[in-house]
Amino acid sequence: MARMTMIEAIRDAHMLAMEADDDVVVMGEDVGYFGGVFRCTAGLQKRFGVQRCFDTPISELGIVGTAVGMAAFGLKPVVEIQFADYMYPAYDQIVSEAARLRYRSAGEFTCPMVVRMPTGGGIFGAQTHSQSPEALFTHVAGLKTVVPSNPQDAKGLLLAAINDPDPVIFLEPKRLYNGPFDGHFDRPSQSWGKHPLGEVETGYYQTPLGKANIVREGSAATLLAYGTMVHVALAAVEESGVDVEVIDLRTLLPLDLETIAESVSRTGRCIVLHEATLTSGFGAEVTALIQGECFYSLEAPVLRVAGWDTPYPHAQEWDYFPGPERVKRAIATVMEG
Repeated sequence: MARMTMIEAIRDAHMLAMEADDDVVVMGEDVGYFGGVFRCTAGLQKRFGVQRCFDTPISELGIVGTAVGMAAFGLKPVVEIQFADYMYPAYDQIVSEAARLRYRSAGEFTCPMVVRMPTGGGIFGAQTHSQSPEALFTHVAGLKTVVPSNPQDAKGLLLAAINDPDPVIFLEPKRLYNGPFDGHFDRPSQSWGKHPLGEVETGYYQTPLGKANIVREGSAATLLAYGTMVHVALAAVEESGVDVEVIDLRTLLPLDLETIAESVSRTGRCIVLHEATLTSGFGAEVTALIQGECFYSLEAPVLRVAGWDTPYPHAQEWDYFPGPERVKRAIATVMEG
């Protein structure tokens, strides 16, 4: 084991994947010489050369479209979009080309590519650097969508994504890049290097896609979260004094419904927590699935706690995010149901 930040774990995953397979290439804006805007690809170009880690023009549509062609040809491109907010010009290539290539070619072509994107807020990035667009990808058949919450998972999930034969959207919570926090956004971050969640296995390993992780066992209710919100959930549960089970979804698509249903059927109560806006957010899909799978076990309606249904409010960032206080109120409400 070694202590790493999430940035270091992601960089290590790139390094190991490129060492293991010559077909893995890394591409995107500033990923080569500079090493990425968040330094996740630092040192890759120097080690593997400009043919395997290279900078692209500032054109998300062109980057992803080129990567789709490379993947169809047999390479395994790992694309970095500097911020998830910038992916919209490339959305057509992701949805209409990458996600459908296997199916419209009857399996003659596949698209083994990963699109990495820093996602979410917490760094005062305002509306064009803080969006959480995961629901736009979980709606698309043919895509897998992953959101890690700690360095160990970030490394293992990324290696599994690179090894997957189909396209994977890999969303990295930028609030967690350099360290965890105590669940309150307005408090300074600790270093992952001093935090038990910063322990990362050395060497090559894969964390299976489609498998959730129970990060805190409990019997009174189930709290489902992913990415940054896992830490908010843990803080809220500790402060509430209620014995709530916390599940880190890790992979949104495919979703580990088996683990979710087992927990909710046992506790009878459920809260779904995410940073993105409430309306048509991923929590709505999870709530519908729970309603169908666990209806006769529910002791109260499933509650959702999410971001405001507004454009991203830079001046009110800490209020926009679902913090521990909002989650604690939800826990109290679901326990009264």
